[in-house]
Amino acid sequence: MTGPVVLTVGSLHHDIMVEAEHLPRRDETAVGRRWYPKFGGKGGNQAVAVARAGVASRFYGAVGADGFGAFLTAGLAAGGVQADRVAVLEGVGSGMSVAILDAAGDYGAVIVSGANLAIPVAGLAEAALWEGVALLILQNEVPEAVNLAAAREARARGVRVVLNAAPVREMGAALAGLVDLLVVNAVEAEMLGGGAVASLAGAEAAAGRLAERFGAVIVTAGGAGCAGVSGGERFALAAERVKVVSSHGAGDAFIGALAAALAHGAGLEAAARAASVAAARHVAGGGGAG
Repeated sequence: MTGPVVLTVGSLHHDIMVEAEHLPRRDETAVGRRWYPKFGGKGGNQAVAVARAGVASRFYGAVGADGFGAFLTAGLAAGGVQADRVAVLEGVGSGMSVAILDAAGDYGAVIVSGANLAIPVAGLAEAALWEGVALLILQNEVPEAVNLAAAREARARGVRVVLNAAPVREMGAALAGLVDLLVVNAVEAEMLGGGAVASLAGAEAAAGRLAERFGAVIVTAGGAGCAGVSGGERFALAAERVKVVSSHGAGDAFIGALAAALAHGAGLEAAARAASVAAARHVAGGGGAG
């Protein structure tokens, strides 16, 4: 594949998916319908979504020397992602998660990070990793030290940095200063100081507040849509109307399509529109990152 490359530095999780009528409450044992293994991790899902959008996708991360790790590296390759920069680490298990999907398509999950907490930082400085790279995607399922090292390398090479700050956590000023575009959902926007988001107008207001710190921001608000602010540009896009099969992985589908469009030179609003379409297709069961 020719053209720009999107590099994703991030997490890989062997997901164990469980389907049940409802999510269990505290101290409840719910009865499920079925379970199945699934390729996952925000980093891996977003990298696959980039490839699915037709842009060359490269991944940097780590797995354990175990069966889950082999499953994950095979999943990257099957998704069209360049996976030769995934470190295989002895003495540590691969990342994994358990996710429960209910009859309405909502979900809850628990992750065990494993090898994602031991991604080698030194390899991020290798020039070959950055050949042809136009954009870097980061998330918060790996240590901030990894994100900071990757963002510094990107900045030194003039590569745009997109941070999907999920799951939300405290962020140091050094990393915040290297982020060119912050992408968060309603809950994450509120936790980062953007205020409560209960509507598309609320998402736009939150994006404006967060843009004072990060410059360019997109806030997604689930079925309401997404809003963005970058300099003097502001937009609010209503979500595509689709029947929800499962919301699991919709955010990753959004990020991957957004990054692919940005790498090809699209403006922020046009890229967000393409990402919204991809996320809608995903929740309707039409494919996308897991």
